[in-house]
Amino acid sequence: MPFRLPALLLALLAACATTAGPPEPASAPATRWDHRPEAAAWTAATMQALAAAPGLLAHVPADVGEYCPAYPGAAPAQRAAFWTGYLSALAKYESRWNPAASGAGGRYRGLMQIAPATAHAFGCDAGALYEGAENLACAVRILAVEVPARGAIVAGPTDMGGVTSHWPPARKPDNRAEIATFTAAQDYCR
Repeated sequence: MPFRLPALLLALLAACATTAGPPEPASAPATRWDHRPEAAAWTAATMQALAAAPGLLAHVPADVGEYCPAYPGAAPAQRAAFWTGYLSALAKYESRWNPAASGAGGRYRGLMQIAPATAHAFGCDAGALYEGAENLACAVRILAVEVPARGAIVAGPTDMGGVTSHWPPARKPDNRAEIATFTAAQDYCR
């Protein structure tokens, strides 16, 4: 009988334990959309979506060193910060950070210019693509499949794999260099 109280306390402590995604960084990561009034909401939504994508955060893309030299040894929160910064830099080329952007006569929508058919294929709500947070959450779903499947951020001899499968601006070397210059300079990548 003397072991009942300690066992009860251990059971109570175990019941109170929670399982969480990556720990939150001390402050929001630096992004290219920080000048926008929606910046805090977009960053939070992206980080939340990344917390639900542990496969992406566990994967080390072959070319990640170009974008984030510290990524291979980084904790999940730093890796999530990198992907948030990366998406914010890519969104400059996709929409100029305009959540109402519409490309090719409405075939591509929102911040990351995602096609409704692509949204459906990745389990996203195509009707919400003009909502910045929803668009970014969908972009994370796409990254979580494409980057591990291709093994790189930009994959293949024609630069048509990984991120570039869905975001053509990432195919242009000058755009990639500007994105890499931004992300590599951030605390989460040094």
